[in-house]
Amino acid sequence: MDQIPASFPNYLPAPELQKYPPLEPFEHHEHGKNADSTFPDLFPQGAGVIEHLTPQFGSEVRGIQLSQLTNKGKDQLALFVAQRKVVAFRDQDFAHLSIDNALEYGGYFGRHLIHPTSAAPKGYPEIHLVHRGPEAKTCANALHSRNSAVYWHSDLSFEEQPPGTTFLYVLDGPPSGGDTIFADMVQAYRRLSPEFRKRLHGLTAEHTSAEHIQSERGKSRRPAITTAHPIVRTHPATGEKAIFVNDVITKRIVGLKKEESDLLLKFLFDQTAFSHDLQVRLRWKPGTVVVYDNRVTSHAALFDFEDGYRRHLARLTPQAERPYETPFQEE
Repeated sequence: MDQIPASFPNYLPAPELQKYPPLEPFEHHEHGKNADSTFPDLFPQGAGVIEHLTPQFGSEVRGIQLSQLTNKGKDQLALFVAQRKVVAFRDQDFAHLSIDNALEYGGYFGRHLIHPTSAAPKGYPEIHLVHRGPEAKTCANALHSRNSAVYWHSDLSFEEQPPGTTFLYVLDGPPSGGDTIFADMVQAYRRLSPEFRKRLHGLTAEHTSAEHIQSERGKSRRPAITTAHPIVRTHPATGEKAIFVNDVITKRIVGLKKEESDLLLKFLFDQTAFSHDLQVRLRWKPGTVVVYDNRVTSHAALFDFEDGYRRHLARLTPQAERPYETPFQEE
């Protein structure tokens, strides 16, 4: 089984890790903000079959090709994903595009964010690769020192302008297992009592890349960064508020003592992990492109597939605005 070739060898990781200077701020244009909410260009004349996974969160779509969308259709895609938070588009030709064309497509939604440490195809550091070859003992290694290998996170939340509309597409996968679970951080906010929500407003928390870089033996394209973001974040297209902390990257709440910060963060992390009615599990099937909004979701890969198979995905990670908070309002 270890001789299984990659279906997309042009997406195999290269060892190069070029150095880059710290990122400079840029002005992000949110394409979903003024998009037509009836989605005439995303689902023209009733095209597309939409299945909602839960009433509030997560959808699967068949019958449209993302690669064929006009700019208006892409604007409406950004809004649709902001509303549904995570959407799996099935039977897509996206992986068959050239990498240059894929990057041009993703660049419509924001400046590409180059991951500080992850592998990338040769010459394309903007592509984030998730790759476990058939020779890797992925599941055994992941569970060697832990009972669970689930790490909830929002991609690269330590950046001053973390990702927004994000594209993750499958290249190879095991016949079962290796799915990705997503959590709705808008509903996580709404589940809290009004008094608790009010207390979270005005608090900021530090997100850092230092531990991640350390785990990679200090190898990084850019220096480590620590950034404070509001715990309650507002989405610019929908106006919805979401909890914006995650237990991989968020380390402390500014202004609180360690014990106070640890207690409050653990409560918020546990709500994400244990509230299964805030979650959906998306199965990777050939031709699947999952589009999710990093501003209002957390997610985790599942290491429950059999060793001996290749799990290979690619991600386009356009940056969005710097996280901001709008005033508390009772809902």
